[in-house]
Amino acid sequence: MSGVPYERVKLARDNGRPTGLDYIKNIFNGFIEFHGDRRFADDPAVVGGIARLNNQPVTVIAIEKGHTAKERAYRNFGAPHPEGYRKALRLMKQAEKFGRPVICFIDTSGAYCGIGAEERGQVQAIAENLMEMSTLCVPVISILIGEGGSGGALALAVADRVWMLKNAVYSVISPEGCASILWKDSAKAEEAAASLKLTAEDAKSLGVIERILSENEMGKKDFYDRIRGLLTEEFNELSKDPDLIGKRYDRFRHIGAHAVVKE
Repeated sequence: MSGVPYERVKLARDNGRPTGLDYIKNIFNGFIEFHGDRRFADDPAVVGGIARLNNQPVTVIAIEKGHTAKERAYRNFGAPHPEGYRKALRLMKQAEKFGRPVICFIDTSGAYCGIGAEERGQVQAIAENLMEMSTLCVPVISILIGEGGSGGALALAVADRVWMLKNAVYSVISPEGCASILWKDSAKAEEAAASLKLTAEDAKSLGVIERILSENEMGKKDFYDRIRGLLTEEFNELSKDPDLIGKRYDRFRHIGAHAVVKE
């Protein structure tokens, strides 16, 4: 029983899964990539720019892992530096200025925890994204397409709608990290995965996400067409809502809420 969630973790990490750039290339038209955080550097682990969803201008941001060993090394294995999160926030604020909806594709084991990243304000960059995304005046949809690890994933997931692919995972920590902390033994990752409630079904039952996306025909035209249609439909609905910020605030305030029963 405990092995089932960990099998999802393995599937989420599979090298053959489409990455953020695959979704961008197959769902949107005319993508133009922007670079840099205007403070330090450009982070290849975060790809972002403007594109068209059908005929609607949108801002698209993705955490990119790459496919080959060379690509993965270049993308830092999908572990963003603080400048990656600052680039993402710069693009989201630009989207707000021009009234463009924002779509985020998330696939990361977590934010990069190296010394340089910490020196350049990794924690502050993530915190600023959480705060600023909560007050964006344009619709935001975030989709977990593989791993959704800790604050590194949450930094792009303060959205009006959060969706997950069937075999994606979303957790405060990796099963291996959890096992190392709780039992001082990373070999107990399967047991940790079962306890973390990290599957798409768990996230939906807890109110963390709104929709689970089927992986039927993954990577094929029908798969991307289906997601394009769902995004178009959802943005049409969100654009009519006069209280996006209030409802986004309420959405996150209600996660984890429980009723106290008095006897």
